[in-house]
Amino acid sequence: MTGPHSIFFPLAVAEEPTATALMMSVFGALVVFSVIFSRFVSRLGVPVVLLFLILGLIGGAEGVGKLVFEDYHLAVRLGTMALVLILFDGGMNTSVATLRRGIYPAGMMATVGVVLTAGLVGLFAHLIGLPWATAFLLGAIVSCTDAAAVFSVLRGGGLKLKGRVEATIEVESCVNDPVAVVLTTAMIEFMTAERPSAMSLLEIPIELVVGAAMGLAFGWLGRLLLRQVRLTTTGLYPALTLSLAFISFGATTIAHGSGFLAVFATAVVLGNGPLPQRGALARVHDALAWLGQISMFLMLGLLALPSRLLPVAGIGLAVGLFLGLVARPLAALVCLLPLRFPPAEIGYVGWVGLRGAVPIVLATFPVLAGVPGADRIFNIVFFVVLVSSLVPGATVRWVTRWLKLDMPERPTPSAVLEVNASHPLDGELVSFLIDPSVAVCGAKLSEVEIPSDAAVAMIVRGRQLVAARGETVLEPGDHAYVFFRPADRPYIELLFGRPEDDA
Repeated sequence: MTGPHSIFFPLAVAEEPTATALMMSVFGALVVFSVIFSRFVSRLGVPVVLLFLILGLIGGAEGVGKLVFEDYHLAVRLGTMALVLILFDGGMNTSVATLRRGIYPAGMMATVGVVLTAGLVGLFAHLIGLPWATAFLLGAIVSCTDAAAVFSVLRGGGLKLKGRVEATIEVESCVNDPVAVVLTTAMIEFMTAERPSAMSLLEIPIELVVGAAMGLAFGWLGRLLLRQVRLTTTGLYPALTLSLAFISFGATTIAHGSGFLAVFATAVVLGNGPLPQRGALARVHDALAWLGQISMFLMLGLLALPSRLLPVAGIGLAVGLFLGLVARPLAALVCLLPLRFPPAEIGYVGWVGLRGAVPIVLATFPVLAGVPGADRIFNIVFFVVLVSSLVPGATVRWVTRWLKLDMPERPTPSAVLEVNASHPLDGELVSFLIDPSVAVCGAKLSEVEIPSDAAVAMIVRGRQLVAARGETVLEPGDHAYVFFRPADRPYIELLFGRPEDDA
């Protein structure tokens, strides 16, 4: 199939399956390069998502790959699916304790903060030459942070932040989409002569409440389903949880709620309960989330043509810098100062306002609606995402250490021991880092008094697996895997300290 909304290669536009094979080969090659060089890019302090963006440009119609991609309808669908994958993985790895610490400040940033950011960016964009309506549409599109970029920089980079800062930033990135979507939709209606009514303002709290309620409901139903169902093969469990994510998003969106918030809430409920095949589920959803991130930024690179980017480079860079240096920090100050956040934490939350997949998806909305100048807005958003990756993104590690908000890095074991079962078991296998401060450090296992139905199953010491026998001494830096009943957890933690998963 050819035409302005197709994917094809100029040298093989009419032949199938050759055209599809070439397309898949180029896409696969881009993903391979992204994965291989991701570690090198991370060491340079540059967010990995920036590499995906650049490779998308290289593989695009005006790059080496010559891959033409101009289907904005498909881009919206693929982008939405990618966001569902990313948010579900983020929710699965978010503890209830983290959510409680960050929900109130994150809620302020996701509502008041988004509106303030949109207004400030719109005002600035008008001052540097954009018409009023176009300027505020641009402000609405780039007003919210992005879970893909945030998780990539913080979790992908191995950063562990102190207190409620990490919780605020991560939770905000998962719940601030509804406000940005409503603002963007309202501006599109205004610019296409369908003036938005006052009811548009009521859509924000309605979407949030419906999204949270339905997400929690799907999460509890998912827990019940996973407890009752017995599947014949391990691979069906992630297929089931992935289906729950899609159903949660779809049903909630149809019910006029925030589908993205529902996906996150569903995943939080599932991730904080007993799960069969937990280790396998975690690995599959982590891989899918990374594939979603790679696909989103490669897609933006494919959609953005250098010949269209150059005319808006100046205004795009200016808006991106203003957003990162002025608008986002001011919004954080207004939202967090009344909550008595220390200045360092306010500054950090204001700095780490990463943009990515969500603005990309929102930028396609005016294109699909036929808004005048929509292509120009999309290309400006490209520079906003680019600046967000370079200015806050590339400096996150340095700023974290400078403000002394990072937690000491804990060594990870060279080997991981886990139990995958098709149904919840009455027992836990947990890894503990033997720190010099814990009670059992330096003791022989025979000297450690633990419940009779508990046991140290294995010890990882550097690159060695050490048998857990009575004469084995627990040395500083060891990773001890302890099996115990849930009722004995407080006593086990009193001896061995906090589990590594909670650190």
